[in-house]
Amino acid sequence: MEKIKISFPDGLVKEYDKFTTLSDIAQSISPSLRKKSVAGYVNDVLYDINRKLVNDSFIKLITVDDEEAFEILNHSTAHLLAHAVKRLYPEALFWVGPVVEEGFYYDIDLGGVSITENDLLIIEREMQKIIKENIRIERVELSKKAALEFFENDPYKLDLIENLDENEIITIYKQKDFTDLCRGPHLFSTGQIKAFKLLKVAGAYFKGDAKNKMLQRIYGISFFKKEELDNHLYVLEEAKKRDHRKLGKELDLFMISEYGPGFPFWLPNGMILRKQLEDFWYKVHTKEGYQFIQTPIMLSKELWEISGHWYNYRENMYTSEIDDYDFAIKPMSCPGGLLVYKHSLHSYKDLPLRVGELGLVHRHEASGALAGLFRVRNFTQDDAHIFLRDDQMVDEIANLIQLFEYFYSVFDLKFHIELSTRPVDKYIGTIEIWDKAEKTLADACKKIDKAYIINEGDGAFYGPKLDFKLRDSLGRIWQCGTIQLDMNLPERFDLTYIDSDGEKKRPIMLHRAIFGSLERFIGIITEHYAGAFPLWLAPRQVDIIPVNNEYHLEYAKEIKEILMENNIRIDLDDREEKIGYKIRESQIKKVPYSLVLGDKEKENHEVTYRHYGKQESHTISLNEFIKLLNEEIKNKGQ
Repeated sequence: MEKIKISFPDGLVKEYDKFTTLSDIAQSISPSLRKKSVAGYVNDVLYDINRKLVNDSFIKLITVDDEEAFEILNHSTAHLLAHAVKRLYPEALFWVGPVVEEGFYYDIDLGGVSITENDLLIIEREMQKIIKENIRIERVELSKKAALEFFENDPYKLDLIENLDENEIITIYKQKDFTDLCRGPHLFSTGQIKAFKLLKVAGAYFKGDAKNKMLQRIYGISFFKKEELDNHLYVLEEAKKRDHRKLGKELDLFMISEYGPGFPFWLPNGMILRKQLEDFWYKVHTKEGYQFIQTPIMLSKELWEISGHWYNYRENMYTSEIDDYDFAIKPMSCPGGLLVYKHSLHSYKDLPLRVGELGLVHRHEASGALAGLFRVRNFTQDDAHIFLRDDQMVDEIANLIQLFEYFYSVFDLKFHIELSTRPVDKYIGTIEIWDKAEKTLADACKKIDKAYIINEGDGAFYGPKLDFKLRDSLGRIWQCGTIQLDMNLPERFDLTYIDSDGEKKRPIMLHRAIFGSLERFIGIITEHYAGAFPLWLAPRQVDIIPVNNEYHLEYAKEIKEILMENNIRIDLDDREEKIGYKIRESQIKKVPYSLVLGDKEKENHEVTYRHYGKQESHTISLNEFIKLLNEEIKNKGQ
């Protein structure tokens, strides 16, 4: 038998029989490795575990512990779903069934039959039957002509195939009585699928075009272990309870009116929360040497042409005409910040110059993309623009990363960093400038031993960036902060400073935001805390509940006045309701402290408090209680 050479990541090279498979190779190393392997890379191309190798190759096995394995499992489970639907609804036709971050979905044409949430259980039972049959999943290569013939009665597959190159090898995957067009790879058999759940069904237009037919999209997710699925389902259920739109309504934080889709209204409680975040932001940045400005919301078209926004971001901007001139509402605060810099002369001794702005910006988002505070059409960015010399860049960015780390630690949010590089199409400046900027960001991370992930092609059009991805209390990832290195806009706006040699030099510019936007950050922490905000942020910090208004209301009013003098946010519940009802309502509103005042408290000038989420009560002097509150506020719960 002819031999081929197989190279491994550790540098080892071994000979195997021609037509060996990744499965055979894994088995030759150890049976446990074979059991864990689901696919592999062959010369950087993804292969099914039982696809035959015919040439010398470099391979890397993919096991259940690798990120790619999750995608392969979910892709195979999507085919399992389609197989079950085809058995239950023989006339069903299928568009696409991709893997997404949350699992997978499949777009299906059932010819007028509507699937409901209740039908998902029936489909799941059929999927379990197919799993028990342990059907082998087979890869078959076809020419374009053969593929067109095979799917001649399926308009959705024909549409896909007709867009493929004439000489391209097309693959289909067969599992007994079901065949689908697919690039793969897939698991070896249906029996390898262990733990899955169909989550919901929704409508989806063919090709995403409202002019086309409405298909039914079934969402699901799959894991290699039942415990992982159970944990994921718990997180989904918990996320429903924590939905900031639901909590925002219950806690009177914000509202969105039909008269302004995507434009949030802040209610009194939300304004208190927002003000606490703003005050914290200003306090920390003042200590860090920032100066603060405010720039206009609307500026002329010419400015946006200079900045490049008019050509690279025009579809997301709101525009108007004033005195026969075109104007645009700012989608970003950067150009205004640049004009402020140009207003004065600057020396090399002034740099780095740190200028902050809580800037209200507007961006046109598609109505279908709007989602509570997470995707809105106007929001407040905690912008800051830092102007600096070339030799200051690495140190300044490293210091910024540590500032971001402090901010997120206050909210008990972990994070990782992604370095987003030059976009493929829309970008300004030379590739040499981009390469230098990307290296600078990487060097700053290395300087303080911060790991980062490369995110190819996701930089802003004017420069690369470090994106900060936060992990909340449910383990979900959120995009928030960003540091963007810009060598292009200072050139476009002709920014200069006088260097030590008396010559004019071009400053470098950093764009940075920590919250990202106040609106989105408030949405994130609302869900992170499940609405039970730490004391320093809580709109209502203390509820005062007299046991009996006739005997204890005056004492309650006295306590209220003293606490208000100590800048504590109070609500006195003097309604003629049962005390148990008042305490429960205080807990429902997630108020950090509930004070119950009766005869004993009045006589001894004490308070009895109950902390949110706890059953036990504590009685202490009023002075001790004030000290407890002030310490907790000062330490921000840390």
